[in-house]
Amino acid sequence: MKTIIAASLIWLCGVACAEAKISDRIALYEEAKYGSNFKAFSYVNPDAPQGGKIVLPAYGTFDNFNPYIFKGVAATFVAGLSFETLGISPTDDPFTVYPLLAEKFDMPADKSYIGFILNKAAKFSDGSSVTADDVVFSFNSIMEKGSPIYRVYYADVDRVEKINKHEVRFYFKKDSNNKELPMILAQFAIFSKKDWEGREFDKPTLQIPLGSGPYVVKDFQVNKYVELQKNPDYWGKDLPTQRGFNNFDTIRYDYYQDTTVTLQALFSGNIDAREEYIAKIWMTGYDNDLIKSGAIKKENIEHNNPAILQNFAYNVRRDKFQDRRVRKAIDLAFNFEWANEKLFYNQYRRLFSYFTNTGMEATGLPDGRELKILEQYRDKLPKEVFTEPYKLTTNPDIYDSRENLKAAVALLKEAGYDFVDGKMTKLQTGEPLELEILSNSANGATFTKVMLPFIENLRKIGIKAVFRNLEVNIFKNRLDNFDFDMAIVSYRVSQMPGNEQRDYWGSKSADIKGSNNIIGIKNEVVDALIEGLVSAQEKEDYIAHVKALDRVLLHENYMIFQWYSPYSRVAYRDKFGQPQTDIKVGFQPFTWWIKEK
Repeated sequence: MKTIIAASLIWLCGVACAEAKISDRIALYEEAKYGSNFKAFSYVNPDAPQGGKIVLPAYGTFDNFNPYIFKGVAATFVAGLSFETLGISPTDDPFTVYPLLAEKFDMPADKSYIGFILNKAAKFSDGSSVTADDVVFSFNSIMEKGSPIYRVYYADVDRVEKINKHEVRFYFKKDSNNKELPMILAQFAIFSKKDWEGREFDKPTLQIPLGSGPYVVKDFQVNKYVELQKNPDYWGKDLPTQRGFNNFDTIRYDYYQDTTVTLQALFSGNIDAREEYIAKIWMTGYDNDLIKSGAIKKENIEHNNPAILQNFAYNVRRDKFQDRRVRKAIDLAFNFEWANEKLFYNQYRRLFSYFTNTGMEATGLPDGRELKILEQYRDKLPKEVFTEPYKLTTNPDIYDSRENLKAAVALLKEAGYDFVDGKMTKLQTGEPLELEILSNSANGATFTKVMLPFIENLRKIGIKAVFRNLEVNIFKNRLDNFDFDMAIVSYRVSQMPGNEQRDYWGSKSADIKGSNNIIGIKNEVVDALIEGLVSAQEKEDYIAHVKALDRVLLHENYMIFQWYSPYSRVAYRDKFGQPQTDIKVGFQPFTWWIKEK
């Protein structure tokens, strides 16, 4: 009997093993740019000189080295430089994960789990090995004690299990069809379980973290600076995914409250490079001998990155913003063309999609696969989704601006408002329509001039608006607690929109303090479209769901689009070498190096 059972187990194991696929990459749609024997990514210099120091600006404050918790403000870039993830997706191949802490990936045919086989050479900076226990500890800590939003982000994970010292598996829920999940599980930082013994994971900490990355925190002063030193024994320096990066011995971030101050810091030699966020300063603020002599270089660095979604975000939790006609009316008062000409030297382009510059923008009318998807929800969507392409508010001249304000008044009247003593008033309640627009001190000075004509246009249609520029930590606290009417915010847009869309626009994240659903969107069609793009198994179906989501969000007018630039505007001291590449990757200082004198 024992012999028969043993034989049966061997046969079953053989079937399971035949169905499993051990690979050195996770390719979302079976397409990968780099082969198994690649030496380095195409946009780096794998033989870059090593050594030297770079000083960069950071903005705001910090009181914490753990970026995964709700409380506190994490120090800029410390996690990315001190902690490693299981895998990495390069800028020029965002649909594929390549090895980092994990050297192999275990992917069964039934897609019931993703396994990570750790590189046995992987070590923390104290020389201890990175093990499956550390991976399990890190994930469980993030899920149980991290910011609540991670429970939404990783909602399709049923459990994580240690297989042996160097192998771990993440099992998926039975009803999960989340194609992106294996990729995003490769992207969270791995902490040392031993390092956290006797410490509370959910409390802000300034204890220098034990990581497995190329740098360790050498010195810091709260709200002043963080200095990181390269670990000479960094275990991964010869990995193909790491060659050409991390070329400096020292990286230092100096903290500033205002982006404009860092221009003088560059000229005085206190920092080495900065991105310019203010068009006027880029055009007029660099006319000095340092620039003319070439001591400081000024460069537009092209990129193919998705446009940052910079916007005026409504808080639709507030009664006055729950009617999309009111939201559209306020949108009609914003004059981008005036700001671009008078303030920005026509350097910007208007955002026109939630996914601008990805190639997956919703334009024209829906057709093909996208139309079939939207047809399922026709009775729950505004009819304009099917009959009218989304149209941005434009103001080519004064006549158009006047017509837009007339259209805004008409929309407000449709929504139950009218003028009472010169104020746009909700007739049912007698409450005037007033709003407070928040920004933070890091960029508030930039927006003051932008806001003046916007506020004046709102006044013309009876709406009182106040612009407030808050300190960064106060601004963050107000947004975390949804204590605002409108706020100037920005979203990083992935080249491969996926699970983060649940956090940005999903109903489950709308009431989670600290989530990125700042707007408070609760829309069952949006939820369904997000789940559709997350679970799409074919690329064509995935793109159609992204476009459908974009179209629905556009027609709901949840935000007023601002602007973007196809360039990274960077000024830097002439002591750096950069990779020579035709790949448009933007500003990536960690691929730079100190030039030989």
